[in-house]
Amino acid sequence: MQARRYDLHALRGDIFGGVTTAVVGLPVALAFGVASGLGAMAGLYGAIALGFFAAVFGGTRSQISGPTGPMAVAMAVVITEHASSLQEALTVVVMAGVIQTLLGILRFGRFVSYTPYSVISGFMSGVGIIIIILQTLPALGVESAGGGPLDVMRAWPDAILNLNAGAVVIAAVSLGVCIFWPARLHRWFPATLAALAVGTLMGVLFLGDAPVIGEVPSGLPDLQQPVLSLGVLAGAVQPAITLALLGAVDSLLTSLIADSMTRTRHSPNQELIGQGLGNIAAGLVGGLPGAGATVGTVVNIRAGGSTRVSGALRALVLLAIVLGAGSYVESVPLAALAGILLKVGWDIVDWRFLKRMHRVQREHLMIMGITMVLTVVLDLITAVAIGLIVAAMSAARQFERLQLDAVVSVPLLDRVFLGEDAEAGDADEVAAGGFSARVGLVSLRGTFTVASSKSLIDILGTDIAEHEVVIIDFTDTVYIDDSAAMLVEYLIDTAVESKTEVIVMGLSGPPATSLRALNALDKVPRNRFVPTLDKARAAARILLKLPEPN
Repeated sequence: MQARRYDLHALRGDIFGGVTTAVVGLPVALAFGVASGLGAMAGLYGAIALGFFAAVFGGTRSQISGPTGPMAVAMAVVITEHASSLQEALTVVVMAGVIQTLLGILRFGRFVSYTPYSVISGFMSGVGIIIIILQTLPALGVESAGGGPLDVMRAWPDAILNLNAGAVVIAAVSLGVCIFWPARLHRWFPATLAALAVGTLMGVLFLGDAPVIGEVPSGLPDLQQPVLSLGVLAGAVQPAITLALLGAVDSLLTSLIADSMTRTRHSPNQELIGQGLGNIAAGLVGGLPGAGATVGTVVNIRAGGSTRVSGALRALVLLAIVLGAGSYVESVPLAALAGILLKVGWDIVDWRFLKRMHRVQREHLMIMGITMVLTVVLDLITAVAIGLIVAAMSAARQFERLQLDAVVSVPLLDRVFLGEDAEAGDADEVAAGGFSARVGLVSLRGTFTVASSKSLIDILGTDIAEHEVVIIDFTDTVYIDDSAAMLVEYLIDTAVESKTEVIVMGLSGPPATSLRALNALDKVPRNRFVPTLDKARAAARILLKLPEPN
């Protein structure tokens, strides 16, 4: 793709996009930082470190990266279940960044696009539900005791009995601002920033008893030393893989959205390298890990951002805010952030898919439902893994139907296939009107994989035994995997056991390579391999000991 010339117009768009997305991302970064358990400033540190490195080294020109819902939820699980200290939690973040970088170097980026939409939809809806559930306690003014959504739901009765009325009002007003903020003002003053400002003013001026973020560090963050002991590193592998895969999926899906809006093409492997370097940097400065942020990316593109400059500039604007306004963050009510996140969680739920559930195929709806429920009640990586397994099984059923439709198993009438003289040798066949079929044809057209292997055995096994000669036609076969190749060997064994002679017709190309590599055709004599149906007819006449045709 030809590089675009960078001019004053592009610079102006990048400046406006970078500043706009910084303003939009500020309250969300604070909120995700609190929701993750790392703290509000960790959200900003992550937005700065990841945002800068992913923009400079990533593979999507206009993408904005920072804390996201899935990564914040996953990080909360890391803190509560997989780390006994802040350093151990940040070690997981650094390791996740290393894994993402390796995935990019090893060119695994393109495989993410194979993730079925039903799995993505269920996962994202589950994340949205988790965010909503987790923010109910801060919205009630009650400190969360940690844990997952089920733990929070168990705490609801006590939270309702001990709610903070001021916090409830602030959360409700902040949520209302996010919902009802006039669309014409979004470009100049985003709804999330307005909600943060209104909620903070209410807390400072009228409802001072509502819990606030509290003391936060000012200036540049201290570098964090990862814990490099063997025990900690071994325990960090599983959560690090979780963070790495979630971030990869989140980022590359956002890249696809950016492509559709800008009519460009991203480099998935380079994007993973950029995301990995960004998350390594985030972990080293005590920041929240993240990924490509869909909302920020869309806002950036609409504001005019078109190159890496916009993402890097956004990170620098947030850095300036951290250096100059850290003390002001202390007064932000947790309930204001909860109100913002309640709206964010609602928007993450895939309502577009849910509204069409009555039109969606039952199998896809089942995959989406399983993934969503498991995301909420178990954990994110288990939900995605099981969702992919169920989706693969569903796809295998579809492939089975398609592949079986491409199988032709027919008897070849003696009179038609072998000629009139084939009747002369058997009075019973003549009496039957010449409808004997001593030769059968099995034609495999298209692609054959493990999906259809068992069913092909069930269908063809009995057909082969009914004939004296069977022709297995590979003329229109495109591909055969190892499982299907072993099936062919089984069919030949079935023919041998039933004393049915086998002729192989039209075998060439990749199917021949697969079958011969596994020695699947060793029991077929070399003179039984023929290129055309005419040659197969001649070979069948010899095997049936018929005289030469006149």
